[in-house]
Amino acid sequence: MKKLKSMSELGKSLAAIGIALVIGAFFVLLSGESPMEAYGALLKGALGSPKSIANTISKSIPLAFTGLAVALGSRCGMLNIGAEGQLHAGAMAAVLTSLGLSFLPGPILMIVSILAGILAGMAVGSIPGIFKAKLNTSEVIVAIMLNYICTLFTSWLVNGPVKAQGSAAQTHVVPESVWFGRLIPQTQLTSAVFLLLIVAAAMYVFLWKTSLGYQLRAVGANASAAGTAGIKVNTFLIMSMVLSGGLAALAGVTEVFGKYHRFIEGFSPSFGFTGIAVAILGRNHPAGVLLTALLFGIMDMGSLRMARVTNVSTNMVTVVQSLVILLVAAPELIKWNKNRKRG
Repeated sequence: MKKLKSMSELGKSLAAIGIALVIGAFFVLLSGESPMEAYGALLKGALGSPKSIANTISKSIPLAFTGLAVALGSRCGMLNIGAEGQLHAGAMAAVLTSLGLSFLPGPILMIVSILAGILAGMAVGSIPGIFKAKLNTSEVIVAIMLNYICTLFTSWLVNGPVKAQGSAAQTHVVPESVWFGRLIPQTQLTSAVFLLLIVAAAMYVFLWKTSLGYQLRAVGANASAAGTAGIKVNTFLIMSMVLSGGLAALAGVTEVFGKYHRFIEGFSPSFGFTGIAVAILGRNHPAGVLLTALLFGIMDMGSLRMARVTNVSTNMVTVVQSLVILLVAAPELIKWNKNRKRG
């Protein structure tokens, strides 16, 4: 039964992607271009060379981290819509730690800085969890407000107290010892991809191979029944959001340590919000999240070549991504809300 259900969920995701691509092809036709040529250019731009593939994977890394964050919360029945704020908090904490403790040996400084970023994300993520568990306040509303607080606070920091000299809103460059090593020259792919794979594997083991993971999923499946069975529901609600916040923070940490080597205002083009779609399309499973993040990375990377070769705007990729979200996320969110109201 589980295999049949998994196949059914996979079929729904593939169908949503296919329908979105067909509708996108229709819009391409309306613009006077060939859908085959446009999509061909997109694939070649994303997968046409080793460098293109490397940059495509690089673009998918922050989406995968935020997708994993949302997925873990969803497994406990919590919708973490605050990943954007959590990744900003994590990125800033990691950068400030690396700058403040630059006297430490390289490996220790990297570990301490990454942990500082994770802890900052956990701290932000814990707030919606605590409000939900103790006051029954909607975690969605609290997380949305925290997004504004975190992004605006980091903006104030990078425009004021920790701003580097110059007109750009950015911090000083972090020590080179905390940079994620570049795997392929002249690309943005770094060793952060290995951290992503380790985290995804650890999340799978935690959720499906441990007692704590089983209890967390039980709360997400039916909180009332889980409570009757003796599971401390409130504890797991808070735990899920704490862990989710830590995962989201890694999206920010890997971006600033891997690509920019400093905190730059606006470095995230809404990774946190896109992660919601990645998680839902990936059916809240680590493997599905990784594949969905890669799909979004292919579309983002390939859109640049598609725009050069044809007259199709890069915004077409946004249209296709939005259609995928509409076809998959909207029904799932409605279902999730109904189940939570029943609970």
